[in-house]
Amino acid sequence: MDPVVHFEMPAEDKQRMAKFYTDVFDWKTRILGPEMGDYVLAQTAETDENRMLKEPGRINGGFFPKRADSPMQHPSVSIAVKDIKASAQKVKDGGGTVHGEPVMIPGIGWYVAFTDTEGNVNSMLQPTNM
Repeated sequence: MDPVVHFEMPAEDKQRMAKFYTDVFDWKTRILGPEMGDYVLAQTAETDENRMLKEPGRINGGFFPKRADSPMQHPSVSIAVKDIKASAQKVKDGGGTVHGEPVMIPGIGWYVAFTDTEGNVNSMLQPTNM
């Protein structure tokens, strides 16, 4: 099985969002700069020195800037796959749509978003350390 390994949600105000999730759920957040798309990492579970989860079954996530010019303005999950190109083809063969070509996220792996047959937009990640 290909596991869910990450979640994402949009945020209008990254400072406000980070404070909320830190205060309410004790998550650790790390606000990245424009070179990383102003993304905010959300750590919901402890990781080791290689950023691997210490407890199986838990996931970490992040928040991306909410933008009116982007269709992807909703929560989604990322699914780890062994071969992103083969999995993208499976999405297409299964009736889904792949949004563009996979892109490399430095230090993380290959990433691409897709829409399933029910209209849900999620993503696939071929982690660098897989």
